[in-house]
Amino acid sequence: MALLVHKYGGTSVGTAERIQQVARKVAAARANGDQIVVVVSAMSGETNRLVGLAAAISERPIPREMDVLLSTGEQVTIALLSMALHELEVPARSYTGGQVRILTDTAHTKARIQSIDAAQIRGDLDAGRIVIVAGFQGVSEQGDITTLGRGGSDTTAVALAAALNADECQIYTDVDGVYTTDPRVEPKARRMPRITFEEMLEMASLGSKVLQIRAVEFAGKYQVPLRVLSTFEDGPGTLITLEEDSVEQPIISGIAFNRDEAQLTIKGVPDSPGIAAAVLSPIGEANIEVDMIVQNVASDGSTDLTFTVNRPEYERAKELLQQIANTMGAREVLGSVDIVKISVVGVGMRSHANVAGRMFAVLAEEGINIRLISTSEIKISVVVEDKYLELAVRALHRAFDLEASPE
Repeated sequence: MALLVHKYGGTSVGTAERIQQVARKVAAARANGDQIVVVVSAMSGETNRLVGLAAAISERPIPREMDVLLSTGEQVTIALLSMALHELEVPARSYTGGQVRILTDTAHTKARIQSIDAAQIRGDLDAGRIVIVAGFQGVSEQGDITTLGRGGSDTTAVALAAALNADECQIYTDVDGVYTTDPRVEPKARRMPRITFEEMLEMASLGSKVLQIRAVEFAGKYQVPLRVLSTFEDGPGTLITLEEDSVEQPIISGIAFNRDEAQLTIKGVPDSPGIAAAVLSPIGEANIEVDMIVQNVASDGSTDLTFTVNRPEYERAKELLQQIANTMGAREVLGSVDIVKISVVGVGMRSHANVAGRMFAVLAEEGINIRLISTSEIKISVVVEDKYLELAVRALHRAFDLEASPE
């Protein structure tokens, strides 16, 4: 007998019919002898509807009340799924995050889980019930409802799997696994049978939308095996787990990209110690996340600093940078939103040299100019013009033999 945590996203429970389909899938897993805990999101579109209602009432809704409002979406789903299971004569019981005591800090709308009391869930499982838990939510020490941020149901599922010492946390979604790249850009992309936590964390942070970054971090920290599966068709999915030294790793496991990028440059800043901090600290204090950074020193003793930010924060960041430039006496501020970030990811880089050179050569052969470069132990990222996205991804996918990923 295995203890499994299933998580179903908004698309998987988007209609009454789909909730009934999930109920049949969960019932079948229980019939195999497994103990099942189910974590669900709000029905597709429901969270956006609730956000819209709040916006119609207030330009700046109080975060505490937003949490009270948004948590109702998952409460609807858990009740409906429990009803659907009872219709199949399968014992089930639904719980909100507060009822199973998913204790969080007090950071409303972006809370972090601190502890989980799994005793009640274990009691239900031992009694033969399926336990259904509302994802995305918890409760603070003060008894206030809290939410974990967009995509937080993934984190709920992984945290419950860790607390219960589950055999596997299975994330059911509208894709049948993690692919070498987005199949909509490269039709020859292949589903990966397995990927390491490190690789998945890089893929998630670089634009892959299959899993929430915090969920992958949590799974890696507590060594919870994750599997991405399709709600709508059977298959083995993709297992996300620890790196196995005994298995020869491919050099590159996947290619991620992010269209949500913008580039800013401050030119002609006097070169002196602390200049990067003087430029970037005010940007960070405005809660604008800076990604890639390049600093160039000119022969005249001045420096240029280039960095990227999320595209929705571009105008605000540019305004701040212009103020900084005026204060420092910089020559000018330049900006661009016609860029994308493309990254190759793979733990195999640790034991293979010249991956960067190969990547740059492939892009050069396609006439693609690189604006910025960033590297880590298992990742190389470049910024290029957005018009080259599909060409670059397809060329790199072919060059690193990802079309023939082994099963």
